[in-house]
Amino acid sequence: MADGSDPPEKLTGYHWKLFGFLSVATFFEGYDHIALSQLLPNLREAFGVSESGGGYAVAIINVGTILAYFLVRKADRWGRKRVLTITIAGYTLFSFGSALAPNIWVFAILQLVARVFLIGEWAISMVYAAEEFPAARRGLMIGLIQGFSSLGSVVCAGVVPLLLNTPWGWRTVYFVGTVPLILLAFARRGLKESKRFDPAAVSKEAQPLTEIWRTPYAKRVLQLAAIWALTYVCAQTAVTFWKEYATAAAPAAGPHLTDAEVGGYIVAGAVIAMPLVFAVGPLIDWLGRKKSAVVIFGATAISAVGAYTTTNTTLLFVSVVGAIFGASAVLPVLNAFSTELFPTHLRGSAFAWSNNLLGRVGYVLAPAVVGAAAEVFGWGPSVAVTAIGPLAALVLILMWLPETSGKSLEATSHIAEKPTEF
Repeated sequence: MADGSDPPEKLTGYHWKLFGFLSVATFFEGYDHIALSQLLPNLREAFGVSESGGGYAVAIINVGTILAYFLVRKADRWGRKRVLTITIAGYTLFSFGSALAPNIWVFAILQLVARVFLIGEWAISMVYAAEEFPAARRGLMIGLIQGFSSLGSVVCAGVVPLLLNTPWGWRTVYFVGTVPLILLAFARRGLKESKRFDPAAVSKEAQPLTEIWRTPYAKRVLQLAAIWALTYVCAQTAVTFWKEYATAAAPAAGPHLTDAEVGGYIVAGAVIAMPLVFAVGPLIDWLGRKKSAVVIFGATAISAVGAYTTTNTTLLFVSVVGAIFGASAVLPVLNAFSTELFPTHLRGSAFAWSNNLLGRVGYVLAPAVVGAAAEVFGWGPSVAVTAIGPLAALVLILMWLPETSGKSLEATSHIAEKPTEF
């Protein structure tokens, strides 16, 4: 169409099948994230690790999200389906291996590799969603698929207190989590290659890692990388360390909750946050990506501060809901921008560079810095200050990024070639 929008297109039976498959894949991004945050105090106790040691272990694990770059970029050469298949198999294997770890550092290395495959699986799911669903429904479907990450968080938060009481303790969480993935490995047989990926158009010669830096999209990659990194500084730590803050023994600041009480907060908070996260998809299509970012990033920052500074029961619970919501809700917004602003032959590489390789620097460094700061200042102020991250990211979104809602991928990726239009 003249305005760059796609003609109306109905969702087909295959669209819904693809939606189900990608939703299950994304479910485990939320499951794994909450599993680590729920189990961190138990892991530290089991392996005799300090607060800073726990922070460093999380940082090591998160390096896997950067290394996922090398898998995600292969989607532009090997195809989306092949890479997604590899990531599902790899995550299943190393998640199971994590349950057998004899110490915190072996656990961290196994989880590092598991994260390579998990984040690769999540990233390719977003690329698939952007390329396969109609423009008018693209934000909706990306948001709904990301919403299943929140469902994974709810399920994990609900079962962790129960699984901790089994003979295998925390290890059971990882044993149980691999079963559905084995089923998913068989279900992927009905998955088709993305209709936008053309194997015949792929160069027979290996493309250098720096290929995208010789294109007009290099500046856009750097812009999105900065936005991702600033967002992750808060989104990665606000939920991960909340159990540490909430269960800290007196006289440390905090609400001094028990394991069971924390589980109750997380489960109830995730249940309430889940429909809100599912609503982000319709919101970013209806209100637009940028206006939605104002609401979502603002709520994330405010909630992160509240979750680590208040002991009032009501305010604390509302803040926990907001923090859980924000950690997931920022992702559909940035996933939409990161997939919509690049052409098909560079989409996987651009996502890998902006999110996995550069953007995840904040994801990796923040836990280590916060863990070290917590030994001096306590968990509350150490995490609350990270709220600066999403606020700064919001400013950059408003300054740098164009509105992409409702436009075809050809139109949104073409915008990046004309910097003067921004």
